[in-house]
Amino acid sequence: MARSHAPRPGKTQLRVGRLLKAHGLKGAIKLELYTDDPERRFVPGAVFSLQVPTSSKWHGKTLELIELRWYNTHPVAFFVGVDDRSEAETLVKAILWVDQSTAELPDEPDAWYDHQLVGLRALRDGHQVGTVARVDHLPAQDLLAITTADGEVLVPFVSAFVPTVDIAAGTIVLTPPPGLFEELPDDDPEPAGTPTEATESDADDASAEPEQQPGS
Repeated sequence: MARSHAPRPGKTQLRVGRLLKAHGLKGAIKLELYTDDPERRFVPGAVFSLQVPTSSKWHGKTLELIELRWYNTHPVAFFVGVDDRSEAETLVKAILWVDQSTAELPDEPDAWYDHQLVGLRALRDGHQVGTVARVDHLPAQDLLAITTADGEVLVPFVSAFVPTVDIAAGTIVLTPPPGLFEELPDDDPEPAGTPTEATESDADDASAEPEQQPGS
């Protein structure tokens, strides 16, 4: 999925929600929140940039919120220009972003913003294997795009594979699964002397009963 625009200087973009499914017939869309402050982020008139596939009709566009309602404790959003269910369905899986001044970002432990991660040196077993080029935010999980000498590697941004992020040191530590940064060797060739499949003539010889000897 592609972001609609890059943040302006002194700004970063915060991911605040994802559109899940159409709700009803009047263009409402169920929303998954990625913010602890929806009352401030989702006010009437709030404008969101969209992370959608480049093939989407919404690529490069923004959404303006009309209203956020709650149905059975679940948030449902109404947007300008999204007037029916068919139009709402074209926005399913879109991720919502807002611009935020970097000077106003809260300092949260174990939470980082894209601009903090880009450019960090990626270390594996104490050796640098590349640098963080960007963060890809997908519905299932976030991925770190690591630029290496051999190309780009996408690493799931989970603690199992990225146990340490040290912004002050400018590094992240990777513990990727085998094969993510290198090709795994082929299986060992079949050792000499390994029995091979019998031929038809071999099978015939093996099935023939031994000739009875006199006196047996």
